[in-house]
Amino acid sequence: MGPDELLVDSLNSFAASCNENAGLMTMIKDWNRVLHVHATDLQRDLTLTTSNGSVISSSGAPASSDLALQATAEVLTAIFYGELSPNEPYNDGRLRIQGPESDIVKLDFLIAMLWD
Repeated sequence: MGPDELLVDSLNSFAASCNENAGLMTMIKDWNRVLHVHATDLQRDLTLTTSNGSVISSSGAPASSDLALQATAEVLTAIFYGELSPNEPYNDGRLRIQGPESDIVKLDFLIAMLWD
């Protein structure tokens, strides 16, 4: 698989894993957000949508978003496969996240709870 296919697969895997975790679904049942995921090296846009406790991955950029994540496909893929905590690339500038701090914290918590 090439970097583009791996990125798509990582988001699909992340969404499926979230949807299979009843505890996580309960924790995010009221967290309805649209996340714009942009791979800077591929100029590839994807969307993650949380709605009523479920997570949906789709291709393309959303019309509007609550959070925007930008990094290389390699960093984004590692994060959504659970191989890399978003904290490290965020702190060293490889990952940029735009949005309300409370949503950034919630996303970090969601990723940590899913993969730890």
